[in-house]
Amino acid sequence: MKNLDKIFNPRTIAVIGASRDPGSVGYGILKSLVRGCVFPSEYCRPFKGNIYPVNPNAEEILGKRCYSTIKDIENNIDLAIIATPAKIVHSIIKECIKKKVGGVIIISAGFAELNEQGKKLQEDIVKDLRAAKIPLIGPNCLGILKPSINLNASFAPSMPPAGNVAFVSQSGAIADSIIDWAIENRYGFSTIITYGNKADLDVYDFLEWLENDPETKAIALYIEGIDNGSKFMEAAKKVTKTKPIVVLKAGRTEEGVKAVSSHTGSLAGSYKVYNAAFKQSGVIAAETIEDLFDLAKALATQPICDNNIAVVTNGGGCGVLCADYCSELGINLVELKKTTLIRLEKTKQMHPAYSRRNPLDIVGDALPERYKAAIEVLLEEEYISGLIIIQTLQTMTNPQEDAEVIIEAKKKYPNKPIICVYMGGKFSKRGRRMLEAEGIPDYNDIRKAVRAMWALIKRKEMTK
Repeated sequence: MKNLDKIFNPRTIAVIGASRDPGSVGYGILKSLVRGCVFPSEYCRPFKGNIYPVNPNAEEILGKRCYSTIKDIENNIDLAIIATPAKIVHSIIKECIKKKVGGVIIISAGFAELNEQGKKLQEDIVKDLRAAKIPLIGPNCLGILKPSINLNASFAPSMPPAGNVAFVSQSGAIADSIIDWAIENRYGFSTIITYGNKADLDVYDFLEWLENDPETKAIALYIEGIDNGSKFMEAAKKVTKTKPIVVLKAGRTEEGVKAVSSHTGSLAGSYKVYNAAFKQSGVIAAETIEDLFDLAKALATQPICDNNIAVVTNGGGCGVLCADYCSELGINLVELKKTTLIRLEKTKQMHPAYSRRNPLDIVGDALPERYKAAIEVLLEEEYISGLIIIQTLQTMTNPQEDAEVIIEAKKKYPNKPIICVYMGGKFSKRGRRMLEAEGIPDYNDIRKAVRAMWALIKRKEMTK
């Protein structure tokens, strides 16, 4: 396993190609480190280590003294970030090698993804770095982010919240958009890694590092191609024994394969082959970008479970839809035992018209007390492995108090997963945020919640 600590836990960073032009990548990277981000958000904080801009034509940028070359910097450099024209990158790499940097990120494009000349330049750079045993991320990438240490070593516009999902993406543009979405939705990341052309470090190298990262509880991957399938499978099989991996594979069609080749110079290969490799490696395949993060969120926060699920809802139609989605995905909605129904009756909270079956429709006028009775009775049953809770907004519904009931139930039954669907918007927001703050995933769509529970069941089956 390659030692990547100097990249992901640097104390000193050189930005080679730092610029005074606010519209340039070199300026964006430096500003992200010095001030935490270009577009301010509540999660932006300056990087606490030492930052050294390298630009022979400037004396100072953003209050930091500039150096003509990396060799002029007095201190040792853990991480060198390069954002210069591709044609001069190789000469800069030779200086980095002499400086004995701990790791390199090449942001610059114009290598293997461009033409044969670019491919040759990329190969020469990698050859030199490997001989010096210096790991490389990129080229042609966005960079990396680690929110817990305020490390925005990228030209991503802002910093997402800290969390326990690691996102490894071959596409920098997708990562950029996900960061914006994550800020809005308070979705936390332990690390975001974009690796572009994967000239040196590939997805399996990052999997091996993330396996030992205490902040990471689940790993989400966006990949276009894997050059060494056996290495990927070896790493994935090892990592999935302790941490779940969810993957979204691009290039699943003939047209998609053509697009992949021009994007990062990867060989996409047959999706059927990839899908088979994922299954053999214990990796769960996602359907869409949204699905990728929905599944990762559930896997990072909830225990895995057997395929014996119950549903509580205050909307009959929602229960029907949930039953349909569960059937489509092979989720077993267990039949409620007579003894369970008797216990529900004894709570004296059930409406005379409640469904008396699974999904358990506790009727639209359900107050928090009725939710509490239904949830606790079902979770207490040994034959029920997990719970999907649906709340629709009626005039008597209290989203916050319902959330308090769910949070208390989760504390009482920590070994059973709870997946929530707070349907609605403005008036449900506070309740949703209460749930998410306690690590209880909530989804705005029933099928998403069912998919999340499916992933927990699938993970349990894969680890048996």
